[in-house]
Amino acid sequence: MGKLGFDNAKYLEEQSSYIIDRSRLFDNKLYLEFGGKLIYDFHAARILPGFHPNAKIRLLERLKDDAEILICVYAGDIERRKTRADFGITYDVDVLRLIDDLRSRDILVSSVVVTRYEEQPSADTFIRRLEQHDIRVYRHRAIRGYPVDVERIVSENGYGANDYIETVRPIVVVTAPGPGSGKMATCLSQVYHDHQRGVQAGYAKFETFPIWNLPLKHPVNVAYEAATADIGDFNQFDPFHLEAYGETAVNYNRDVEVFPVVKHILRRIMGDEHVYKSPTDMGVNRAGFAICDDDVVREASVQEVIRRFFRYQCEYKMGLTEAATVDRVKVLMDELDCHEAGRTVVTPAREAASKACEQGVGHDGIFCGAAIELADGSLVTGKNSALLHAASACVLNAVKILAGIPDPIHLLSAQVLQSVGTMKSDILRSGEVSLNLDETLIALSVSAASNPTAQAALECIQRLQGCDMHMTHMPTPGDEAGLRRLGVNLTCDPNFSSKFLHAV
Repeated sequence: MGKLGFDNAKYLEEQSSYIIDRSRLFDNKLYLEFGGKLIYDFHAARILPGFHPNAKIRLLERLKDDAEILICVYAGDIERRKTRADFGITYDVDVLRLIDDLRSRDILVSSVVVTRYEEQPSADTFIRRLEQHDIRVYRHRAIRGYPVDVERIVSENGYGANDYIETVRPIVVVTAPGPGSGKMATCLSQVYHDHQRGVQAGYAKFETFPIWNLPLKHPVNVAYEAATADIGDFNQFDPFHLEAYGETAVNYNRDVEVFPVVKHILRRIMGDEHVYKSPTDMGVNRAGFAICDDDVVREASVQEVIRRFFRYQCEYKMGLTEAATVDRVKVLMDELDCHEAGRTVVTPAREAASKACEQGVGHDGIFCGAAIELADGSLVTGKNSALLHAASACVLNAVKILAGIPDPIHLLSAQVLQSVGTMKSDILRSGEVSLNLDETLIALSVSAASNPTAQAALECIQRLQGCDMHMTHMPTPGDEAGLRRLGVNLTCDPNFSSKFLHAV
């Protein structure tokens, strides 16, 4: 395990207490907008070493007697099958997964609200599926003139036209699979309805990033800009906080831009009492107080910016993002004075690809290299061949080292490789015989039943979780699935791993 820069236990203790205190300011009814990933927040875990990827879930477990979950999903995202990149699943499927995960932890999921609903066929199918499982679903339609026409918004024709969502706990956590899902509008709609019913409910926002009490150009906050470069977010000083308190605080452009409107809406609903003076006031984020080693956090954040640069380069190559997104992150790298080779695994991977080319051991004229850094800092490489993808070779070499298995010993016998290759070519009619990582891991597990050496290697697989890896080519779907399951932090050069348009 590497050095820790974040005290997760301190964070959970302070954060839970702070949220409970905030709820008590509002007649013990608080609608808390949860930004970012509720489960598996790997971005936070990467830039704050020591932050648990499920820290927010652990926070909710502390609050579960006082809190319930309301999940928002934008109907348009369901219709166009928007995908959560880190898991490769659509937003509607992510909602189902999230409900299962929360229920398995005995956390109450009260309902799902489909926002900006316009009878989209895919949204209707999703709603029926939820209702078949006895999950309450609400439909909120778009409000004409939102968010600037406050007179209409705070009226019977605005929030008043929305279905009122029944809740039972003092803290209602409003979350979503991604940005733009209508979390804030749902929170404010509920505050409006509660005040119409005589309940003095309130609103607050929980965002981990940017961290308001760190410097504007602290690498942690720069890493947030890199993570949201595709939607154009940028950090800035909160001018309202500076004016109200004479203190600097960091926030991001969308919260600052929308604050005058939110403040106006809250004043119309609640009067002047409890109306926030700044976007920072609305927040309940205590992450900055749990950083215990700033140098460790800074270095981890720089690495995340480099990682994002590689990711956006690949997405641009695949036509999934614009060149401006890549350029934006390159500017951030220049600000931090970092470069591609600053990621330790990049150069060894490229050297492995060059060696494959020199030896002529690639596959179909493509020479791929991969490198992984183990927990002790040692570097292991692999290259593609007619038998294995580069990711497969790299992972097998890594577990051999972890298990203390001499390099000349093969984990997969020639018979196993031939059998799988024959099945792919003769039975599955695949044009690709070389084993991707997903197939390699299955072959390794099968071999472990009769091969003690393979069993020893298989037992070391979990030790790759959290390790950094780089590939000189973008992974095939089978490689990507395997690496995701292993929990490896992957980057890759923006090169296709096959001359075919549809890689397998």
